[in-house]
Amino acid sequence: MTAHTLMIQGTTSDAGKSTVVTAICRWLQRQGVAVVPFKSQNMALNSAVTVDGGEIGRAQAVQAQACKLAPHTDMNPVLLKPNSDTGAQVIIHGHAISNMEAQDYHHYKQTAMAAVLSSHQRLIAQYQTVIVEGAGSPAEINLRDRDIANMGFAEAVDCPVIIVADIDRGGVFAHLVGTLNLLSQSEQDRVKGFIINRFRGDIALLQSGLDWLEEYTGKPVLGVLPYLHDLHLEAEDAINTQQLASDATFKVIVPVYPRISNHTDFDPLRLHPQVDLQFIAPNQGIPPADLIILPGSKSVRADLAWLRETGWDLVIQKHLRYGGKVIGICGGFQMLGQQINDPEGIEGAAGQSAGLGLLKITTTLQTAKQLRNVSGTLNLENAVVSGYEIHAGITEGTDLSKPVCQLESGSDGAMSDDNQILGSYVHGLFEETSACNALLTWAGLHDVHTPDYHATREADIERLADMIEDHMDTEALRDLLHLSTVSQ
Repeated sequence: MTAHTLMIQGTTSDAGKSTVVTAICRWLQRQGVAVVPFKSQNMALNSAVTVDGGEIGRAQAVQAQACKLAPHTDMNPVLLKPNSDTGAQVIIHGHAISNMEAQDYHHYKQTAMAAVLSSHQRLIAQYQTVIVEGAGSPAEINLRDRDIANMGFAEAVDCPVIIVADIDRGGVFAHLVGTLNLLSQSEQDRVKGFIINRFRGDIALLQSGLDWLEEYTGKPVLGVLPYLHDLHLEAEDAINTQQLASDATFKVIVPVYPRISNHTDFDPLRLHPQVDLQFIAPNQGIPPADLIILPGSKSVRADLAWLRETGWDLVIQKHLRYGGKVIGICGGFQMLGQQINDPEGIEGAAGQSAGLGLLKITTTLQTAKQLRNVSGTLNLENAVVSGYEIHAGITEGTDLSKPVCQLESGSDGAMSDDNQILGSYVHGLFEETSACNALLTWAGLHDVHTPDYHATREADIERLADMIEDHMDTEALRDLLHLSTVSQ
Protein backbone atom coordinates (compact mmCIF):
# COMPACT_ATOMS: atom_id res chain seq x y z
CA MET A 1 0.00 0.00 0.00
CA THR A 2 1.36 3.43 -0.93
CA ALA A 3 1.73 5.86 1.98
CA HIS A 4 0.43 9.40 1.65
CA THR A 5 1.49 12.57 3.47
CA LEU A 6 -0.66 15.60 4.36
CA MET A 7 0.77 18.75 5.94
CA ILE A 8 -1.05 21.16 8.23
CA GLN A 9 0.45 24.65 8.21
CA GLY A 10 -0.73 27.73 10.08
CA THR A 11 -0.99 31.43 9.46
CA THR A 12 0.65 32.12 12.84
CA SER A 13 2.09 30.35 15.83
CA ASP A 14 -0.72 28.93 17.99
CA ALA A 15 -3.15 28.99 15.07
CA GLY A 16 -4.11 25.44 15.98
CA LYS A 17 -1.70 23.27 13.97
CA SER A 18 -0.91 20.91 16.87
CA THR A 19 -4.58 20.60 17.77
CA VAL A 20 -5.71 19.92 14.20
CA VAL A 21 -3.00 17.32 13.65
CA THR A 22 -3.95 15.60 16.91
CA ALA A 23 -7.61 15.67 15.90
CA ILE A 24 -7.03 14.28 12.41
CA CYS A 25 -4.69 11.60 13.76
CA ARG A 26 -7.29 10.27 16.20
CA TRP A 27 -10.08 10.55 13.61
CA LEU A 28 -8.02 8.50 11.16
CA GLN A 29 -7.05 6.00 13.86
CA ARG A 30 -10.75 5.50 14.58
CA GLN A 31 -11.25 4.78 10.85
CA GLY A 32 -8.75 1.93 11.09
CA VAL A 33 -6.04 3.85 9.22
CA ALA A 34 -2.39 3.25 10.16
CA VAL A 35 -1.48 6.89 10.83
CA VAL A 36 1.61 8.53 12.32
CA PRO A 37 2.37 12.18 13.26
CA PHE A 38 5.41 14.09 12.06
CA LYS A 39 6.99 17.48 12.64
CA SER A 40 10.26 18.04 10.86
CA GLN A 41 11.56 20.83 13.10
CA ASN A 42 10.21 21.85 16.46
CA MET A 43 11.39 24.64 18.76
CA ALA A 44 10.19 23.94 22.27
CA LEU A 45 11.34 23.41 25.84
CA ASN A 46 8.55 20.90 26.48
CA SER A 47 9.82 17.51 25.41
CA ALA A 48 9.11 13.83 25.91
CA VAL A 49 11.24 10.69 26.06
CA THR A 50 10.72 8.21 23.23
CA VAL A 51 10.57 4.45 23.09
CA ASP A 52 13.96 4.45 21.32
CA GLY A 53 15.66 6.47 24.06
CA GLY A 54 15.65 9.97 22.60
CA GLU A 55 13.58 13.13 23.06
CA ILE A 56 11.03 14.88 20.88
CA GLY A 57 8.66 17.80 21.22
CA ARG A 58 5.80 17.25 23.67
CA ALA A 59 3.18 17.96 21.01
CA GLN A 60 4.36 15.03 18.90
CA ALA A 61 4.14 12.74 21.93
CA VAL A 62 0.49 13.80 22.34
CA GLN A 63 -0.12 13.24 18.64
CA ALA A 64 1.43 9.78 18.98
CA GLN A 65 -1.07 9.08 21.75
CA ALA A 66 -3.82 10.16 19.36
CA CYS A 67 -2.53 7.53 16.92
CA LYS A 68 -2.22 5.03 19.80
CA LEU A 69 1.50 4.76 19.17
CA ALA A 70 4.54 5.01 21.41
CA PRO A 71 6.49 8.23 20.71
CA HIS A 72 9.53 7.72 18.45
CA THR A 73 12.33 10.08 17.46
CA ASP A 74 11.36 9.83 13.76
CA MET A 75 8.16 11.72 14.63
CA ASN A 76 10.23 14.86 15.34
CA PRO A 77 13.74 14.45 13.90
CA VAL A 78 14.90 18.02 14.66
CA LEU A 79 14.22 19.59 18.05
CA LEU A 80 15.61 22.99 19.02
CA LYS A 81 15.70 23.82 22.73
CA PRO A 82 16.48 27.53 23.20
CA ASN A 83 19.12 28.27 25.82
CA SER A 84 19.51 31.98 25.06
CA ASP A 85 17.78 34.65 22.98
CA THR A 86 19.93 33.78 19.96
CA GLY A 87 21.00 30.18 20.51
CA ALA A 88 19.64 26.71 21.10
CA GLN A 89 20.62 23.15 21.78
CA VAL A 90 20.20 21.21 18.52
CA ILE A 91 18.78 17.71 18.90
CA ILE A 92 18.86 15.39 15.89
CA HIS A 93 17.01 12.07 15.98
CA GLY A 94 16.49 12.46 19.70
CA HIS A 95 20.02 13.29 20.82
CA ALA A 96 21.80 16.60 21.38
CA ILE A 97 24.61 17.22 18.93
CA SER A 98 25.62 20.81 19.69
CA ASN A 99 24.65 24.25 20.93
CA MET A 100 24.34 26.64 17.99
CA GLU A 101 23.72 30.31 17.47
CA ALA A 102 20.97 31.18 15.00
CA GLN A 103 23.36 31.95 12.13
CA ASP A 104 25.27 28.70 12.66
CA TYR A 105 22.05 26.71 12.62
CA HIS A 106 20.93 28.44 9.44
CA HIS A 107 24.00 27.06 7.68
CA TYR A 108 23.42 23.64 9.28
CA LYS A 109 19.89 23.32 7.89
CA GLN A 110 20.95 21.37 4.81
CA THR A 111 22.36 18.68 7.09
CA ALA A 112 19.24 18.84 9.23
CA MET A 113 17.06 18.39 6.14
CA ALA A 114 18.81 15.11 5.40
CA ALA A 115 17.83 13.89 8.87
CA VAL A 116 14.26 15.08 8.31
CA LEU A 117 13.90 13.29 4.99
CA SER A 118 15.39 10.06 6.32
CA SER A 119 12.87 10.02 9.17
CA HIS A 120 10.01 10.72 6.80
CA GLN A 121 11.12 7.90 4.52
CA ARG A 122 11.15 5.45 7.43
CA LEU A 123 7.64 6.50 8.46
CA ILE A 124 6.09 6.20 5.02
CA ALA A 125 7.57 2.71 4.80
CA GLN A 126 5.70 1.71 7.97
CA TYR A 127 2.40 3.62 7.94
CA GLN A 128 -0.49 4.29 5.61
CA THR A 129 -0.65 8.05 6.24
CA VAL A 130 1.70 10.66 7.69
CA ILE A 131 0.09 13.81 9.13
CA VAL A 132 2.65 16.59 9.29
CA GLU A 133 2.60 19.69 11.48
CA GLY A 134 4.30 22.82 10.20
CA ALA A 135 6.05 25.39 12.40
CA GLY A 136 5.08 29.03 12.85
CA SER A 137 3.96 30.36 9.47
CA PRO A 138 5.09 29.50 5.92
CA ALA A 139 4.93 33.21 5.09
CA GLU A 140 7.81 34.26 7.37
CA ILE A 141 9.92 35.74 4.58
CA ASN A 142 13.15 35.87 6.58
CA LEU A 143 12.97 32.11 7.23
CA ARG A 144 12.16 30.97 3.68
CA ASP A 145 15.79 30.33 2.69
CA ARG A 146 16.70 26.67 3.41
CA ASP A 147 13.33 26.13 5.08
CA ILE A 148 12.85 22.63 6.46
CA ALA A 149 9.78 23.25 8.61
CA ASN A 150 7.05 24.40 6.22
CA MET A 151 6.93 24.71 2.43
CA GLY A 152 10.57 23.67 2.09
CA PHE A 153 9.60 20.27 3.45
CA ALA A 154 6.29 20.13 1.55
CA GLU A 155 8.07 20.84 -1.73
CA ALA A 156 10.79 18.28 -0.96
CA VAL A 157 8.30 15.43 -0.40
CA ASP A 158 5.62 16.80 -2.77
CA CYS A 159 2.73 16.68 -0.33
CA PRO A 160 -0.56 18.65 -0.21
CA VAL A 161 -1.01 21.37 2.41
CA ILE A 162 -3.97 22.68 4.40
CA ILE A 163 -3.61 26.08 6.08
CA VAL A 164 -5.32 26.70 9.43
CA ALA A 165 -6.10 30.09 10.98
CA ASP A 166 -7.50 31.02 14.39
CA ILE A 167 -10.64 33.15 14.05
CA ASP A 168 -10.66 33.82 17.79
CA ARG A 169 -7.63 36.10 17.27
CA GLY A 170 -9.50 38.24 14.74
CA GLY A 171 -8.48 39.06 11.18
CA VAL A 172 -8.87 35.49 9.96
CA PHE A 173 -9.49 36.38 6.29
CA ALA A 174 -6.49 38.71 6.19
CA HIS A 175 -4.36 35.99 7.78
CA LEU A 176 -5.37 33.41 5.21
CA VAL A 177 -5.26 35.63 2.12
CA GLY A 178 -2.02 37.31 3.20
CA THR A 179 -0.33 34.00 3.90
CA LEU A 180 -1.39 32.56 0.55
CA ASN A 181 -0.29 35.64 -1.38
CA LEU A 182 3.20 35.54 0.12
CA LEU A 183 3.81 32.01 -1.16
CA SER A 184 5.36 31.15 -4.51
CA GLN A 185 3.11 29.89 -7.27
CA SER A 186 4.16 26.27 -6.80
CA GLU A 187 3.53 26.58 -3.06
CA GLN A 188 0.12 28.15 -3.63
CA ASP A 189 -0.76 25.29 -5.95
CA ARG A 190 -0.12 22.69 -3.26
CA VAL A 191 -2.44 24.46 -0.79
CA LYS A 192 -5.63 22.42 -1.11
CA GLY A 193 -7.82 24.35 1.29
CA PHE A 194 -8.27 26.17 4.57
CA ILE A 195 -9.43 25.37 8.08
CA ILE A 196 -10.87 28.10 10.28
CA ASN A 197 -10.25 27.19 13.90
CA ARG A 198 -11.88 28.12 17.23
CA PHE A 199 -15.10 29.60 15.86
CA ARG A 200 -17.88 30.54 18.26
CA GLY A 201 -21.17 32.07 17.27
CA ASP A 202 -23.75 31.64 14.54
CA ILE A 203 -22.03 30.16 11.50
CA ALA A 204 -24.72 31.67 9.26
CA LEU A 205 -23.18 35.07 10.00
CA LEU A 206 -19.81 33.77 8.79
CA GLN A 207 -21.07 32.27 5.54
CA SER A 208 -20.71 35.38 3.38
CA GLY A 209 -17.06 35.60 4.43
CA LEU A 210 -16.48 31.94 3.61
CA ASP A 211 -18.05 32.41 0.18
CA TRP A 212 -15.87 35.44 -0.50
CA LEU A 213 -12.70 33.62 0.63
CA GLU A 214 -13.37 30.66 -1.63
CA GLU A 215 -14.15 32.89 -4.62
CA TYR A 216 -11.16 35.17 -4.05
CA THR A 217 -8.57 32.44 -3.54
CA GLY A 218 -10.06 29.56 -5.50
CA LYS A 219 -9.43 27.35 -2.46
CA PRO A 220 -12.16 25.58 -0.47
CA VAL A 221 -12.81 26.02 3.23
CA LEU A 222 -12.55 22.41 4.39
CA GLY A 223 -13.80 23.04 7.89
CA VAL A 224 -14.91 25.58 10.44
CA LEU A 225 -13.92 24.04 13.74
CA PRO A 226 -15.71 25.18 16.90
CA TYR A 227 -14.17 26.66 20.00
CA LEU A 228 -14.05 23.74 22.43
CA HIS A 229 -14.53 24.99 25.96
CA ASP A 230 -12.43 23.41 28.73
CA LEU A 231 -10.35 21.48 26.21
CA HIS A 232 -7.09 20.22 27.65
CA LEU A 233 -4.22 19.45 25.30
CA GLU A 234 -0.63 19.58 26.51
CA ALA A 235 1.02 22.76 25.28
CA GLU A 236 3.80 22.61 22.72
CA ASP A 237 5.64 25.49 24.34
CA ALA A 238 3.45 28.39 25.55
CA ILE A 239 2.37 28.18 29.17
CA ASN A 240 -1.34 27.51 29.58
CA THR A 241 -2.53 29.72 32.43
CA GLN A 242 -6.18 28.67 32.17
CA GLN A 243 -7.44 27.87 35.68
CA LEU A 244 -10.55 25.75 35.91
CA ALA A 245 -10.97 25.70 39.70
CA SER A 246 -12.75 28.85 40.85
CA ASP A 247 -13.06 28.22 44.60
CA ALA A 248 -10.00 26.09 45.40
CA THR A 249 -8.27 27.14 48.59
CA PHE A 250 -5.00 25.17 48.35
CA LYS A 251 -2.52 27.56 46.77
CA VAL A 252 0.37 26.37 44.60
CA ILE A 253 2.75 28.77 42.85
CA VAL A 254 5.35 28.09 40.16
CA PRO A 255 7.95 30.68 39.07
CA VAL A 256 8.18 31.22 35.33
CA TYR A 257 11.89 31.70 34.94
CA PRO A 258 13.32 32.67 31.55
CA ARG A 259 14.20 29.11 30.44
CA ILE A 260 11.44 27.16 32.16
CA SER A 261 11.04 23.70 30.65
CA ASN A 262 8.45 20.91 30.76
CA HIS A 263 5.85 23.07 32.48
CA THR A 264 3.28 20.50 31.36
CA ASP A 265 4.36 18.72 34.57
CA PHE A 266 1.81 20.93 36.31
CA ASP A 267 -1.20 20.30 34.09
CA PRO A 268 -2.67 17.78 36.57
CA LEU A 269 -2.51 20.46 39.27
CA ARG A 270 -3.83 23.20 37.01
CA LEU A 271 -6.87 21.02 36.27
CA HIS A 272 -7.29 19.82 39.86
CA PRO A 273 -10.58 21.06 41.39
CA GLN A 274 -9.01 21.44 44.85
CA VAL A 275 -5.90 23.32 43.72
CA ASP A 276 -5.41 26.96 42.79
CA LEU A 277 -2.21 26.81 40.73
CA GLN A 278 -0.62 30.03 39.53
CA PHE A 279 2.36 30.49 37.23
CA ILE A 280 4.10 33.61 38.50
CA ALA A 281 5.60 35.59 35.64
CA PRO A 282 8.52 38.04 35.86
CA ASN A 283 7.56 41.40 37.39
CA GLN A 284 4.47 39.81 38.94
CA GLY A 285 3.97 39.95 42.69
CA ILE A 286 4.67 36.66 44.50
CA PRO A 287 1.59 35.71 46.53
CA PRO A 288 1.57 33.54 49.67
CA ALA A 289 1.03 29.85 49.00
CA ASP A 290 0.82 26.45 50.61
CA LEU A 291 3.26 24.90 48.15
CA ILE A 292 6.04 26.34 45.97
CA ILE A 293 7.27 24.20 43.08
CA LEU A 294 10.49 24.97 41.24
CA PRO A 295 10.12 23.59 37.68
CA GLY A 296 12.63 22.31 35.19
CA SER A 297 15.04 24.62 33.39
CA LYS A 298 17.09 24.55 30.20
CA SER A 299 19.70 26.88 31.79
CA VAL A 300 19.74 26.00 35.46
CA ARG A 301 22.50 28.32 36.69
CA ALA A 302 21.13 31.30 34.74
CA ASP A 303 17.60 30.68 36.00
CA LEU A 304 18.90 30.25 39.55
CA ALA A 305 20.55 33.66 39.24
CA TRP A 306 17.21 35.03 38.02
CA LEU A 307 15.46 33.57 41.08
CA ARG A 308 17.84 35.49 43.32
CA GLU A 309 17.57 38.70 41.30
CA THR A 310 13.78 38.63 41.59
CA GLY A 311 13.70 37.80 45.30
CA TRP A 312 12.36 34.27 45.07
CA ASP A 313 15.13 32.94 47.34
CA LEU A 314 13.94 35.19 50.17
CA VAL A 315 10.30 34.31 49.52
CA ILE A 316 11.15 30.60 49.72
CA GLN A 317 13.01 31.06 53.00
CA LYS A 318 10.06 32.91 54.51
CA HIS A 319 7.64 30.33 53.12
CA LEU A 320 9.59 27.56 54.87
CA ARG A 321 9.77 29.47 58.17
CA TYR A 322 5.97 29.61 58.17
CA GLY A 323 5.71 25.87 57.58
CA GLY A 324 5.17 25.81 53.81
CA LYS A 325 6.36 22.99 51.57
CA VAL A 326 8.71 23.14 48.55
CA ILE A 327 9.14 20.73 45.64
CA GLY A 328 11.86 20.92 43.00
CA ILE A 329 11.61 18.99 39.75
CA CYS A 330 14.65 18.30 37.56
CA GLY A 331 16.44 21.66 37.26
CA GLY A 332 14.40 22.89 40.22
CA PHE A 333 15.69 19.90 42.20
CA GLN A 334 19.26 20.85 41.30
CA MET A 335 18.64 24.44 42.45
CA LEU A 336 17.61 23.22 45.92
CA GLY A 337 21.10 21.86 46.52
CA GLN A 338 24.29 23.41 47.77
CA GLN A 339 26.10 23.82 44.47
CA ILE A 340 25.71 23.41 40.70
CA ASN A 341 28.88 22.84 38.70
CA ASP A 342 29.13 23.25 34.93
CA PRO A 343 32.85 22.68 34.21
CA GLU A 344 32.32 22.10 30.47
CA GLY A 345 29.98 25.04 29.86
CA ILE A 346 27.10 22.78 28.81
CA GLU A 347 24.37 25.32 29.62
CA GLY A 348 26.35 28.55 29.26
CA ALA A 349 29.67 29.87 30.46
CA ALA A 350 31.69 27.27 32.38
CA GLY A 351 31.66 27.76 36.14
CA GLN A 352 29.78 27.00 39.31
CA SER A 353 26.94 28.52 41.27
CA ALA A 354 25.86 28.27 44.87
CA GLY A 355 22.47 26.61 45.13
CA LEU A 356 19.66 27.57 47.49
CA GLY A 357 21.21 25.33 50.15
CA LEU A 358 17.95 23.63 51.10
CA LEU A 359 19.06 20.07 50.36
CA LYS A 360 22.45 18.51 51.07
CA ILE A 361 23.23 17.68 47.45
CA THR A 362 25.62 18.88 44.74
CA THR A 363 25.06 18.59 40.99
CA THR A 364 27.65 18.46 38.21
CA LEU A 365 26.41 18.94 34.65
CA GLN A 366 27.72 16.47 32.07
CA THR A 367 27.45 16.27 28.31
CA ALA A 368 25.50 13.01 28.17
CA LYS A 369 21.81 13.37 29.04
CA GLN A 370 19.82 10.94 31.12
CA LEU A 371 16.87 10.07 28.86
CA ARG A 372 14.47 7.40 30.05
CA ASN A 373 10.88 6.63 30.84
CA VAL A 374 10.49 5.56 34.46
CA SER A 375 7.98 3.94 36.77
CA GLY A 376 7.92 2.85 40.39
CA THR A 377 6.54 4.03 43.70
CA LEU A 378 6.79 7.14 45.85
CA ASN A 379 8.16 6.80 49.35
CA LEU A 380 4.92 8.52 50.35
CA GLU A 381 2.00 6.13 50.88
CA ASN A 382 3.75 3.70 48.47
CA ALA A 383 1.90 5.50 45.65
CA VAL A 384 2.44 4.44 42.04
CA VAL A 385 4.43 6.98 40.01
CA SER A 386 5.45 7.11 36.36
CA GLY A 387 7.06 9.69 34.12
CA TYR A 388 10.33 10.39 32.38
CA GLU A 389 13.78 11.85 33.00
CA ILE A 390 15.55 14.39 30.80
CA HIS A 391 18.58 15.93 32.48
CA ALA A 392 22.29 16.46 32.08
CA GLY A 393 23.20 16.49 35.76
CA ILE A 394 24.74 13.93 38.09
CA THR A 395 23.65 14.62 41.66
CA GLU A 396 25.44 13.46 44.81
CA GLY A 397 24.96 14.15 48.52
CA THR A 398 23.79 12.79 51.85
CA ASP A 399 20.13 13.75 51.36
CA LEU A 400 19.94 11.21 48.55
CA SER A 401 19.80 8.62 51.34
CA LYS A 402 16.20 9.80 51.84
CA PRO A 403 14.88 9.34 48.25
CA VAL A 404 11.48 10.43 47.01
CA CYS A 405 10.94 7.48 44.65
CA GLN A 406 11.92 3.88 44.22
CA LEU A 407 12.03 3.37 40.46
CA GLU A 408 12.82 0.36 38.33
CA SER A 409 16.08 2.14 37.47
CA GLY A 410 16.94 2.82 41.13
CA SER A 411 16.17 5.39 43.79
CA ASP A 412 15.40 8.98 42.81
CA GLY A 413 15.35 12.34 44.53
CA ALA A 414 15.89 13.58 48.05
CA MET A 415 13.91 14.81 51.05
CA SER A 416 14.99 17.20 53.78
CA ASP A 417 15.33 16.09 57.40
CA ASP A 418 12.45 18.35 58.45
CA ASN A 419 10.14 16.86 55.74
CA GLN A 420 9.39 20.30 54.23
CA ILE A 421 11.37 19.94 51.01
CA LEU A 422 11.63 17.30 48.35
CA GLY A 423 13.25 17.14 44.96
CA SER A 424 13.00 14.67 42.09
CA TYR A 425 14.25 14.20 38.55
CA VAL A 426 10.92 12.67 37.48
CA HIS A 427 8.83 14.71 35.05
CA GLY A 428 5.16 13.79 35.19
CA LEU A 429 5.33 13.40 38.95
CA PHE A 430 1.65 14.40 39.41
CA GLU A 431 0.10 12.46 36.51
CA GLU A 432 -0.75 9.25 38.36
CA THR A 433 -3.78 9.74 40.61
CA SER A 434 -2.25 7.99 43.62
CA ALA A 435 1.02 9.94 43.33
CA CYS A 436 -0.81 13.26 43.06
CA ASN A 437 -2.94 12.36 46.09
CA ALA A 438 0.16 11.45 48.12
CA LEU A 439 2.14 14.56 47.16
CA LEU A 440 -0.73 16.95 47.87
CA THR A 441 -1.39 15.22 51.20
CA TRP A 442 2.30 15.62 52.06
CA ALA A 443 2.06 19.29 51.09
CA GLY A 444 -0.84 19.85 53.49
CA LEU A 445 -4.07 19.40 51.51
CA HIS A 446 -6.65 17.36 53.42
CA ASP A 447 -9.11 14.84 51.99
CA VAL A 448 -7.55 14.89 48.51
CA HIS A 449 -9.60 13.67 45.55
CA THR A 450 -7.53 13.77 42.38
CA PRO A 451 -9.28 13.27 39.02
CA ASP A 452 -7.90 10.70 36.59
CA TYR A 453 -5.61 12.88 34.49
CA HIS A 454 -4.94 10.19 31.86
CA ALA A 455 -8.68 9.66 31.35
CA THR A 456 -9.19 13.44 30.99
CA ARG A 457 -6.47 13.69 28.36
CA GLU A 458 -7.82 10.71 26.42
CA ALA A 459 -11.39 12.02 26.54
CA ASP A 460 -10.30 15.37 25.12
CA ILE A 461 -8.47 13.69 22.24
CA GLU A 462 -11.73 11.88 21.49
CA ARG A 463 -13.55 15.24 21.55
CA LEU A 464 -11.14 16.47 18.90
CA ALA A 465 -11.82 13.48 16.67
CA ASP A 466 -15.56 14.09 17.05
CA MET A 467 -14.95 17.68 15.98
CA ILE A 468 -13.32 16.51 12.74
CA GLU A 469 -16.20 14.13 12.03
CA ASP A 470 -18.84 16.80 12.68
CA HIS A 471 -17.27 19.99 11.32
CA MET A 472 -14.83 19.10 8.55
CA ASP A 473 -15.26 17.95 4.97
CA THR A 474 -14.11 14.41 5.69
CA GLU A 475 -14.65 13.29 2.11
CA ALA A 476 -12.19 15.92 0.94
CA LEU A 477 -9.79 14.79 3.67
CA ARG A 478 -10.08 11.20 2.51
CA ASP A 479 -9.47 12.27 -1.07
CA LEU A 480 -6.32 14.18 -0.12
CA LEU A 481 -5.02 11.03 1.57
CA HIS A 482 -6.32 8.69 -1.13
CA LEU A 483 -8.53 6.99 1.45
CA SER A 484 -11.90 7.30 -0.24
CA THR A 485 -12.46 3.57 0.06
CA VAL A 486 -12.03 3.57 3.84
CA SER A 487 -15.36 2.70 5.48
CA GLN A 488 -17.16 5.48 7.28
